[in-house]
Amino acid sequence: MPEKNKEFKACKNCRALVPSDTPKCPVCGSTSFSDDWSGMVIIIDPSSETAKLLGVTIPWRYAIIVK
Repeated sequence: MPEKNKEFKACKNCRALVPSDTPKCPVCGSTSFSDDWSGMVIIIDPSSETAKLLGVTIPWRYAIIVK
């Protein structure tokens, strides 16, 4: 099984991916994170179909699945 990605952790509230040493999510302000996530999408245009499908409104990198 591949090693978990230690470079990023995912916000459990909005799925934003942030560096592992970040104490507070810059997207939603949550302090609840998970190291168990998979898939990454980078949203550049919040009006894109992908952003709408994921329900995100802020350009950022997001995890697709957060456990």
